[in-house]
Amino acid sequence: MRKNEKGVALILTLILLAVLSVMAVSLLFMAQAETWSGMNYRMTTQARYGAEAGVQKAANFIQSASYTAPTNAQIAANFNTTASPVIYSGAAAGLSANSSLGSNNYPISSDTTGFASNGTGSLIAGNTTVNYSAYAKLLAIQGFTSYPNATPAVVEKWEITSDGTISGVRNAQVRVSAIMERQKAATFAYAAFATATGCSAMSFGGGGSTDSYDSASITYSGGTAVTQNYGGNVGTNGNLDVSGSKTTINGSLSTPRAGTGSCSTSTVTALSTNGNANVTGGITELPGAVTYNTPTAPSPAPPTTAMSIANNADCTGIPSCTTSGGKNPSETYITASSTSSTATSLGSLTVQGNLHLVPPSGTAAGSVVYINANSITTNGNPNIYIDPIPGTSPAQYAQIVLNIAPTGSIDLTGSTLSNPSLIPSNFQVLYGGTNLVKINGGTQTAMLLYAPNASFKLNGGGSLYGSVIANQVTDLGGGAIHYDRELQKQFYQLGNYMLSAFNWQKY
Repeated sequence: MRKNEKGVALILTLILLAVLSVMAVSLLFMAQAETWSGMNYRMTTQARYGAEAGVQKAANFIQSASYTAPTNAQIAANFNTTASPVIYSGAAAGLSANSSLGSNNYPISSDTTGFASNGTGSLIAGNTTVNYSAYAKLLAIQGFTSYPNATPAVVEKWEITSDGTISGVRNAQVRVSAIMERQKAATFAYAAFATATGCSAMSFGGGGSTDSYDSASITYSGGTAVTQNYGGNVGTNGNLDVSGSKTTINGSLSTPRAGTGSCSTSTVTALSTNGNANVTGGITELPGAVTYNTPTAPSPAPPTTAMSIANNADCTGIPSCTTSGGKNPSETYITASSTSSTATSLGSLTVQGNLHLVPPSGTAAGSVVYINANSITTNGNPNIYIDPIPGTSPAQYAQIVLNIAPTGSIDLTGSTLSNPSLIPSNFQVLYGGTNLVKINGGTQTAMLLYAPNASFKLNGGGSLYGSVIANQVTDLGGGAIHYDRELQKQFYQLGNYMLSAFNWQKY
């Protein structure tokens, strides 16, 4: 038996060595595969980040001052905007730093050369160099007139695609694309907006409220316009403070701030409430602060000469003024100008007697007419009327724009403003200064106030139909701001650029 077992240990040892060798080789291959897999993942990630860098570089160029957007005339002359992508010279309009994705096909040579140099580059990642190059395809473009300065503006939508590449013994290529667009935004999107960033940037109390109506289909009850308990949205770059049991914002609050409760300089909350005051639509958090451009100062600058509208309807020293030809010859009429360059120019106007602001005869309905003034102050409780176009029946209105000098002021607390159309755009007040703006509400007080640098106060318990843009907004006397929902489609300004719809693929 012992003789027959000779050599078994050797055989078992050889078998064990073979098994261990197979296991070692398997582990070696597994480790190598994991190493290559990790390397592939690392290189793919690096290439993707490089491609994303190309997208960002391309987007930054289009957003920079180095990029020149086409004018409205160039859009009309060069582009087929009914197609997407937009067509220029028979092909897709685009800017390129990557010929494999598309060619430079754009009417502005400085943009093509600028993009070609800015849309490509490289990144160093350890001992690896990642190269990137981008192409931007124009999907849509539209020109419009921006409020408040009536300047041409352009909104665009781009598809930006970028390749990130690592070259060497082992290669990697990733393609990333994103949509970048800049939309036009309604200027008067809120019943009131306060541009200030701190506590009580906007304050409502004493039963103050907001709601809305539609000036295209007004209904009346007892001689007063009927409003709806929704749509009175407000916004601020800071905090809204509402107090009083009857104080109600019939709409939402939009702000880049977050949270409710006590507000302090170190912690600016979105909303502070006291006494059961209510914001019915809750809080909408904005992605960032909203910017409103300062309106252009009247040019030429209006005189600073004191001018007075007296009870005896005397036009002495007041341009474009008459005391005859109106509905009431004992009152004063000031006629606006049909062009901004020849706007009726008033000094420091004090209104003590009834005043009518009138469009020129023959003005087309809805046209814009202009009055510039150094300042306007009222006392003695006069009425200020926004009159229809002379001779129209039924009454038709122009859009009277009153532009106040930045060094001037606006104080209409000693008067009643009457715009019988209840169409706020028929009386627009522009003010680039910082002095407090004070206005009384009333049953026919319809207007737009665009004063992004000034504080605004709505006096008394009256109503204001329209919209207010100011640095700070205060309504503590129980007044109501009735937002006209038609404003959502009447005046626009440039919105912010947005990057969205990121996607990527490996090659």
